[in-house]
Amino acid sequence: MRVMSFNANGIRAAQRKGFFEWMASQDPDVVCIQELKAQQHQLEGVEAFWPEGYHCFYEEATNRKGYSGVAIYSKREPDAIIRGMGHEEFDAEGRYIEARYKMPDGDLSIASLYAPSGSSGDHRQDSKERYLVHFPELLAARVAAPGDYLVCGDLNIAHKEIDLKNWKNNKKNSGFLPHEREWMDRLFGEMGLVDVFREINPNEDQFTWWSNRGRAWDNNVGWRIDYHVATPALAAKATAESVYRAERLSDHAPLTIDYDVEF
Repeated sequence: MRVMSFNANGIRAAQRKGFFEWMASQDPDVVCIQELKAQQHQLEGVEAFWPEGYHCFYEEATNRKGYSGVAIYSKREPDAIIRGMGHEEFDAEGRYIEARYKMPDGDLSIASLYAPSGSSGDHRQDSKERYLVHFPELLAARVAAPGDYLVCGDLNIAHKEIDLKNWKNNKKNSGFLPHEREWMDRLFGEMGLVDVFREINPNEDQFTWWSNRGRAWDNNVGWRIDYHVATPALAAKATAESVYRAERLSDHAPLTIDYDVEF
């Protein structure tokens, strides 16, 4: 099973940059997309946004046009689609969608998540703080449930110093604040979830987002804020990872991980 996660920073912009042609060449089984910056009606009738061979599900922001939004493309038709994380504020921003599958050895859930960013001002950091309180409740329920769970997406937090280039200069900035990093510690500690990429790739300079300022992309001055977060049994089946940087399809790079799972 090949699962791809990609913050498109505008799905129509990513389409113009060639994302869908490249995606087809990778033949993923499931694609989790974040930051659509589009409503579904704007995508209707455009073949690229409904790729052949996939069941496509969009969850748009309802409180603001051209903002946020997530999607899942799945070769296999899900047995159920869960829309939203059960919180009015974040569900109105289109931040979570989950596909559920009945598998021979138990249930499998795969979610696409776009966590709030606090970098644009105190009001957005306040929203992020509310998310940091609420989202673990959903995670705890998924961890406690039978079967495997995988949430893919932009968590808008770099966990450790290795996960961003200029960590010393960012210790007081949203995305690398001490309490945000402690939140990640709990995610991958007491909650028992796994940072799948880091299980496979322990190397430095592995980033998924680069500022559009200066020459951050050219010099690989980035942050690793896109993740596959999985329950342990599924994480143990991960066999390979890839961050695609040959083309700049967004300010994020697609993150793809292969799992030894029949899909």
